[in-house]
Amino acid sequence: MDIEQKQAEHIDYFVKQASALKGSALSSLVVEATSHPSLFAFSEILSVPNFLELEGTEHSIFLDLLRLFAHETWSEYKHIANRLPKLVPDQVLKLKQLSVLTLAETSKVLPYDTLMQELDVTNVRELEDFLINDCMYVGIVRGKLDQLRRCFEVQFAAGRDLRPGQMGGLIQTLATWLSTSEDLLVSVQEKIKWADSMNEIVKKHKKENEERVEDVKKTLSTKKLQTVSRPILSYEVMKRSFPNTVE
Repeated sequence: MDIEQKQAEHIDYFVKQASALKGSALSSLVVEATSHPSLFAFSEILSVPNFLELEGTEHSIFLDLLRLFAHETWSEYKHIANRLPKLVPDQVLKLKQLSVLTLAETSKVLPYDTLMQELDVTNVRELEDFLINDCMYVGIVRGKLDQLRRCFEVQFAAGRDLRPGQMGGLIQTLATWLSTSEDLLVSVQEKIKWADSMNEIVKKHKKENEERVEDVKKTLSTKKLQTVSRPILSYEVMKRSFPNTVE
């Protein structure tokens, strides 16, 4: 089962649970969701009205915690840790996994030094174990560990929830891509039309050459016949004219 299908099933479960709970009961659900080993998307859970009702209440820190896991990283958490509930080990692991996904959004070559700083990892062995066991094995990223260049080459990374305001930039990027694709399509169509036109010209030129060759062949054949027939005609004339000398 691929990661997208797993995500859909887990999201559906937590959305249903959140829809049936209120107030403080949602706090334990947040901890469960943000600790779940196979859940990496939270925007749909965040959109459940019962969660939004926590805004401005004594339980709003759990709404903030859920937003953190939806959009932020481990390093960003450290700046606001005093305003949020203390994370359990599974939540720390999850947030570091999500941090790798965020880094992979902007670059497909992630230097070890950048990763170690972002993830609070002290040595290369620990970093590579984390990338292999907690990222690639889980299925959220695929890539190659390059020990010589000290970097992780990302081949695939699961997408994270869009940040607030990020949708506009995404729409603009897609619009630009669409415009570029349309221009490229017009260019390709023009090249195809030009190629078809050149093909017709080549065919016409080939036909003309073949006709010229045939004309030359006919001309040469006629001249050859004329050359061969003339001596025979002369011999017959000579025989009639000089019957005693021509055998």
